[in-house]
Amino acid sequence: MDWGSDLWDQHDVIERHTQSGLDLLERYVKFVKDRAEVEQNYAKQLRNLSKKYSRRGVKEDQDTKLINQQPFQDVLNELNNYAAHREQLSEIMTVNICVELSRNLQELRQERKNHLCEVKKAQQNLESSFKLLETSKKRFEKEWREAEKANQQTERVQQEVSATKADVEKAKQHAHFRVHLADECKNEYALQLQRYNQEQNNLYHSEIPSVYKKLQEMEERCIKLLADGYVQFSETEKNMLPNINKCLDETLALIEQYRSGAVPPADVEFEDYSQTVRAAASDNTVTHLPKVRIKQLFHKKNKCLVCVVLICVCVKPPSLEDLSRLPPDQRSRRLQEKINDIQKELQRETEKSEALMKMKGVYEQNSQLGDPSSLQPQITQTAHDIARLRGELNKYQVHTHTHTHTHTHVSEYITVVSDPSVSPSDNIYECEFDDDFDVDVPIGQCTALYDFDGSSEGAVSMQVGEQLSLMQEDQGDGWVRVQRANGDVGYVPASYIQIM
Repeated sequence: MDWGSDLWDQHDVIERHTQSGLDLLERYVKFVKDRAEVEQNYAKQLRNLSKKYSRRGVKEDQDTKLINQQPFQDVLNELNNYAAHREQLSEIMTVNICVELSRNLQELRQERKNHLCEVKKAQQNLESSFKLLETSKKRFEKEWREAEKANQQTERVQQEVSATKADVEKAKQHAHFRVHLADECKNEYALQLQRYNQEQNNLYHSEIPSVYKKLQEMEERCIKLLADGYVQFSETEKNMLPNINKCLDETLALIEQYRSGAVPPADVEFEDYSQTVRAAASDNTVTHLPKVRIKQLFHKKNKCLVCVVLICVCVKPPSLEDLSRLPPDQRSRRLQEKINDIQKELQRETEKSEALMKMKGVYEQNSQLGDPSSLQPQITQTAHDIARLRGELNKYQVHTHTHTHTHTHVSEYITVVSDPSVSPSDNIYECEFDDDFDVDVPIGQCTALYDFDGSSEGAVSMQVGEQLSLMQEDQGDGWVRVQRANGDVGYVPASYIQIM
């Protein structure tokens, strides 16, 4: 995933995100400068302190040779050395971090500015091209209307008894001139339309993805520079900071958060206003053909559609996670990812349960290898985990099915309302009912071999020796579905029962 293909319509988001990254880098540079200044002032104070307590003069120099004076002098000398180290630390921070990051920061700012200018310029060119397209289309429409009027005038002159041959010929020449002028406008409109579509495709499929991909690479370089600055700072202080490699994943997190799933606009279709004129010019008869209309670039939403969507939002089931802020396509994708994760975890727990049961069987055959009862807590815990995962999986699957079912009925309702040939009274209240209902029928009987509390969701408790109805056999995961005498239905471990 990259910004060019997934965030092509999120210009403002990318602009804010890249600016935030550069601001953070600039803030870190200022922090290191202040930190280096603190080290420099600290070293200066240490030198002044050492100088203040150092002994001077011939007599004092002789006193320093005494045994009781020498250690204190060594302390002062060591303090000077320590101050030199702090000065060196300040110099390393200034040269290796501040200077280098400041230079790179200036380059990144200029690069970001150039990329954003490219996008803005390309969008302005597309807007200018669209204005030219609208102008040529209006001129084409106007000229063909004039051509229609000229043809109609020619027909009226031909039908008049008092009209002379010269009048008829003059009217025909005028109509021919208007049709020729309209043809030129039509060709110009078609050429401008082709040019606009090419520019639009180039903008949304080539220019914008390329620029946004460069901005993503620039953002990753900014993160790497910041990471290198952290490492240099920590190495200088001999205290390594936590690993920051995960910062590069922020570019992917931005996609997940703002990807809309929309596709670039389609080509603008051709509006042919010349159909009626061509028929009139060739047959000298007035025919009224319907105009071929195209879908507009910008149109108002159907109020009925908005109402239906609002109703569906109100009646949708509560989300298991805070996914309400996401678009429908992202919400469905997140639910499916959650289902896949639960299925993988369920598969691991099932394999673990099978391995424990095999190990228990081996222990029962040869007690010298181990005590079978020692595995019982692990088997019980695994059974609880599997039952819990089954319950969670069922919840997410039901939620996904409800979400898909709701959107399917919305689409069907919109289709009915949008079709003018269909009466609302014939379709809105049309429903189907099944005459048959599925009823679970026991496929056998079984007896409980062990106690099972069934505390996990989706499981059912049972007692040793209890007679149960077998509703579903083991599907390979080590679980069966049973029904108790009181009507409770749920899953129990297959190894805990004996089928009769």
